[in-house]
Amino acid sequence: MSAFSTPGSIPLSPRSPHAFGWSLTIAILIILAGFFSILLPLVSGIAIALMVGWFFVLVGTLHFLFAWKTHTTGGILWEVLLGILYLLGGLYLFFHPIAGLASLTLFIGAYFLIKGIVQIIHFFQLQPRHGSWWLLFDGLIDLILTLLIWWSWPQSSAWVAGTLFGISLLFSGFSRLMLTLSARRILTAATA
Repeated sequence: MSAFSTPGSIPLSPRSPHAFGWSLTIAILIILAGFFSILLPLVSGIAIALMVGWFFVLVGTLHFLFAWKTHTTGGILWEVLLGILYLLGGLYLFFHPIAGLASLTLFIGAYFLIKGIVQIIHFFQLQPRHGSWWLLFDGLIDLILTLLIWWSWPQSSAWVAGTLFGISLLFSGFSRLMLTLSARRILTAATA
């Protein structure tokens, strides 16, 4: 039997138990990362600022490389200007990561807002499935975190980014854990 369906029409394959193991491992790692981020908020906030800085430098470099491949003067100028903008932003975050946290805190707030909305929409798409309400829970937590960021900004930017990111990781990991365990119960019931 290469594939079968479970109650609720979720297709499963013989490799599904391995996928559950990986999903469980990822959920635990996300939960641990969330705990460490909450315990060391300034360190995790600076790490976030530095990671975004690296990302900006990478994107800036890619714009410079793409400018080489562009054949119009306007295209070359545009790519070089974007490359300079990203590169300067990344270097600023490298040399001033704490000052960059204030801006990043707003970006993280926007991330939580979008992630929360997407999780809630995903909940409504999966609603008949067992355990899907964990997505709604995760989405609502992200929306609450968005409000907390915007209310406390900029005074607490030094600790907010790391702490709230850690809380989001914690709840995302917990939601993934609950969905994985729910799916495993469905697989066990279907194969019994």
